[in-house]
This record gives sequence, structure tokens and C-alpha cells, in this order.
Amino acid sequence: MSSIELTSSQKTILTALINLHRETEDAVKGEDIAEEVDRNPGTIRNQMQSLKALQLVEGVPGPKGGYKPTANAYEALDVDQMDEPAAVPLLHNGEPVDTANVGEIDLSSVHHPDLCRAEIHVQGSVREFHEGDKVRVGPTPLSKLVIDGTVDGKDDTDNILILRIDDMRAPAEEPNH
Repeated sequence: MSSIELTSSQKTILTALINLHRETEDAVKGEDIAEEVDRNPGTIRNQMQSLKALQLVEGVPGPKGGYKPTANAYEALDVDQMDEPAAVPLLHNGEPVDTANVGEIDLSSVHHPDLCRAEIHVQGSVREFHEGDKVRVGPTPLSKLVIDGTVDGKDDTDNILILRIDDMRAPAEEPNH
């Protein structure tokens, strides 16, 4: 499939749809998407028409209807659509986040002695995370890596948390391999 150029608004709406659909596995109502991205439901309906034309969403009619992302939506956002992804726990201020899973951890500036950062790519919404919040990621499936950090920034559109790393260890327990 050729790469589709989406506006940041379309990306935000499509990401919200995928996140909400992951939680319920049902069609997602436009009002729920509007609430998630803090936009007017009419704006969402208009955007959904263009996303339907791009074959990124399908409309589901009826009282239990709404929208579902197509396989193309996952491709357009470069999101892996796995049936059973490995669970990588995410804790927010000490509480488990059940509606999210860690998809990727990018470590940047590890060579810098005072400023170690990690980009945590989350499958699920990062709206409830704020600067200064404490986050624990892991243990990861193979290396049993655990990262404790403080939210330094976030990207709501791509579901990325930027952490200032307070502590990092591996294996945090005995590995499975």
C-alpha cells in the first residue's frame, strides 16, 4: 500500500479510534472519539467521511454502530496489529494502566551521565499522563528490563511518553531464556 499522508488531526482521530477499539473490540461511537480527542462530534463525523474515503475506517450502522479501524489504518499509522502482543506492564503513579501496553522503548542519550531519557511508545492513550508523573515500564518479556522514570513530555498524536530515567535495571528478575 502506498504511504498515505494524514493531517495531524486525522492522525489524532485515527489513533484515538484504534485505542478505543482495542479496549472494547466493538464499533466506536463518534461521540466517544470526540470526547477522547476533545473535539466536536460534528468535526469527528466530517473527518470520518474522509478517513472512510481513504479506506482507513469502516462505518458500522445501527444502534450498536460506530466506526472500526481497517487493517490499512494500522499500516497508515505504522502500528502493529498483533492478535496477542506480549504484555509489558505500565504503571502510572504506582497504579497499573490496564488500557495500555508498551509497544516500544527507545533509549536516547544513554551515554550522557546526567540526562538519560527513554521514549515509551504506548499502545493506548497517554492523555492521562502529565509532566512530573512517575512511571514504571516493565518488566519486558525477554530481558526483564524495568525502567522507573518521570514524565518529561508526551506526544498525544503518536502515543509517546518521554521519560527522564530515574532507575533502570535488567534483569529485574530471572529471565525466561
